[in-house]
Amino acid sequence: MYPADLMMTRREALAVGAAVGLTALNTSSPLHAQTKPANETPWIDAHSHIWPPETDKFPLAPGKTKKDLNPSSFTDDELMAIARPEGVGRVVLIQHSVYHLFDNSYLIDAVRRHPKMFRVQGMVDDQQPHPGETMKKLLPQGVTGFRITPFVREPKDQPAWLTTPGMIEMWKTCAETRQAMCLLINASDLPSTDKMCEQHPDTPVVIDHFARIGADGQLRAEEIKNLCRLARHKHTSVKLSAYYALGQKKPTHDELIPMIKRLFEAFGPQRLMWASDCPYQIQGANNYKASISLVRDRLDFVSAEDKQWLLAKTAEKFFFYA
Repeated sequence: MYPADLMMTRREALAVGAAVGLTALNTSSPLHAQTKPANETPWIDAHSHIWPPETDKFPLAPGKTKKDLNPSSFTDDELMAIARPEGVGRVVLIQHSVYHLFDNSYLIDAVRRHPKMFRVQGMVDDQQPHPGETMKKLLPQGVTGFRITPFVREPKDQPAWLTTPGMIEMWKTCAETRQAMCLLINASDLPSTDKMCEQHPDTPVVIDHFARIGADGQLRAEEIKNLCRLARHKHTSVKLSAYYALGQKKPTHDELIPMIKRLFEAFGPQRLMWASDCPYQIQGANNYKASISLVRDRLDFVSAEDKQWLLAKTAEKFFFYA
């Protein structure tokens, strides 16, 4: 038995292993060389999708073809060309199940090429054996969170999707590794999410896109209350994201400010993080600047230090710890 002050927990060992693995990744690509100094791009976009036009090296999910890609290409280079002018230097890349299902290869490749710039919110299939072991193997490759959602299942309204044996294993694994469970859900899923947070109090949890409150144009007080209720779980946070899909669904998105203020009062700035949800935020009338400027420029109830958390430090704490 080692002395208590010399013992390393399994969580600490995994984090150290991840850090060593990422340090060894390649940093020689043109995009890495073009990165501006950190003081010019301090912000973190906590949620963006990317995908390549090449479908030979990175095959699409069954039933999908290149014609389904919309846009036909949205690479990490194309993302950062839009993000950097707004001060964004790092991004959490989100596995897009629509195109690549559970194959995280392209996002992991982006981390390999730019280990300081990207982290991954990947996906694993909880219906396959031993998802926890798969999750641990992905951590040294930059996968510090996992998207979970009922929308990849058939039927898509399975009431017990959060309580399968594989899903429970995932929640337990994340309590050990610090990888975040990131939920793409509707407001109707908030009560069951609340129960899971109660049962797994040490698991980092991130709610994507306000739990899609306002997707039908209505910002219902009861749904916002249910989302705020999750604030009592100390490791739970919310992404302020996907404005293009909520409320009036067009700039300047100011109708979302009262909801953001309620979340700010409930969670505080250290458990809220801004995100764009590109490339969808840059289609039609919507654009990247309108997304970040809502938090960066127009929230009159936050301090300069609060903005540091909303625009960088919270995402850094949840996703860039390794």
